Amino acid sequence: MMEFVSTRGKAKAVGFEDALLNGMPEDGGLYVPAHIPTVSASTLASWANLPFNDLAYEILSQFIDDGVIPAGDLKELIAKSTGTFTHQDIVPVVPLPNHENQYLLELFHGPTLSFKDVAMGFLLNCMDYLLKRRNEKVSIIMATTGDTGPAAAFASCGKQETIDCWVLYPRGFISEEQERQITTLGQPNVHAVAVENCPNGADDLDDVLFDMFDDRDLVKAYNLSSVNSVNWCRVMFQSIHYFYAYFRTVENVGDPITFSVPAGAFGNLFAGFLAREMGLPVETFICAQNRNSPLHRLHQTGTYERLPLEVTPSNAIDISLPYNYWRFLYFISGQDHAALDGWMREMQKTGRITFDQNMLNGIRRGYETASISDQNTLDTIKHVFETCDGYLLDPHGAVAVTASLDYARRAPKGTKIVSLLTAHPSKFPDVIQKALGSERDLPASALHPSIEAVRNQFQAVCLIDCPKLKAALVHGLDASSTSRATHGGEQA
Repeated sequence: MMEFVSTRGKAKAVGFEDALLNGMPEDGGLYVPAHIPTVSASTLASWANLPFNDLAYEILSQFIDDGVIPAGDLKELIAKSTGTFTHQDIVPVVPLPNHENQYLLELFHGPTLSFKDVAMGFLLNCMDYLLKRRNEKVSIIMATTGDTGPAAAFASCGKQETIDCWVLYPRGFISEEQERQITTLGQPNVHAVAVENCPNGADDLDDVLFDMFDDRDLVKAYNLSSVNSVNWCRVMFQSIHYFYAYFRTVENVGDPITFSVPAGAFGNLFAGFLAREMGLPVETFICAQNRNSPLHRLHQTGTYERLPLEVTPSNAIDISLPYNYWRFLYFISGQDHAALDGWMREMQKTGRITFDQNMLNGIRRGYETASISDQNTLDTIKHVFETCDGYLLDPHGAVAVTASLDYARRAPKGTKIVSLLTAHPSKFPDVIQKALGSERDLPASALHPSIEAVRNQFQAVCLIDCPKLKAALVHGLDASSTSRATHGGEQA
């Protein structure tokens, strides 16, 4: 049986079901598999031509025992989760026009037009499946920097019986389009919470959430869970698109590849690390960050520190302390629970950690980092649009492509690089307009029917100051519980 342990080593090991439903272990760490399963070269070759859903089943079944979710049910959950995508390939790989060996992995064909849909639908469908079996209901509380929130809110729709979803976002830090995707759903079990006075953006919200999840009495009283990428299920599912993109890019299974990934909380990049540890032949990961670049600074200086957050055009990766990086550090340290616990305490106490040379060598192995300026982000959007047959990047994809084009100048000839495009440009019209120039009308590719459909709808949102957030959430959870009890278990 696959077991999942806490990075801090102070909570008991659990199976997949508890890791998914708990969200976080009791000791404040993050769930990781007790061991990462490896896939042989022959097995990789046998997966090469599988469609996305079949490939997803092969990978997920490495982590989910048949006794937890039977094979037939797992296949149905995968199909249900990808059924909302508008492209037949789910996550298509396309060449970057006029750039040899440069490819784009389009992860934005889901219902809320971001890569968060890739894993969120499966996570919440799994949750719904397991909670119905238990006859239980959870309260999901999660913070978003822009794309996770809409994906979680949409995936919670129609699940009033099992899920109450509270989506927190720092007011002013996400685009209007992202906000409307959260606040116009009209679902009784989806609560949009705009939080003011967050100088560090969603990092301030994460601090509140970590504090709430550290309160075990509170967690038990309201059956709290999380669907941020702290939840193992999301990270696990995101590893699939690395395998899928690899098979559709290389000429022969076994050939090396490089991925350029716009990096915020490090969930997507950790999923890539997971795929490589399983056996995927990834030569290099490019950790592409905007000017909030804690991991680029770490690679340059050996010091991991939390600095004040700056607002950039690529708002979904405006993160000053990537929480999934703890998972990466755990495995790089040789699964050293004590070291992880000590580093987390040191970060909480001083706001910085300086690693020794041996640890730093492990951190750097197989990774390049880049810090992309706001202007470079805008310039790349314009350059690609004008020179690549009108292809329009969103600002996060532009961060990845800027880094990949720079890396290609230094990489061995023939290196294949796949840049991950994590959102549709229609979610960022102001950025696109600024990049292309105010004198030019927005191209049709900068618009999307689902975005335009909610532009003139009422928004339902709760507003609170960050220092009062925890108390307000407890009050809201109380009110929600009372409403369910009054209405015979149904949400009012």
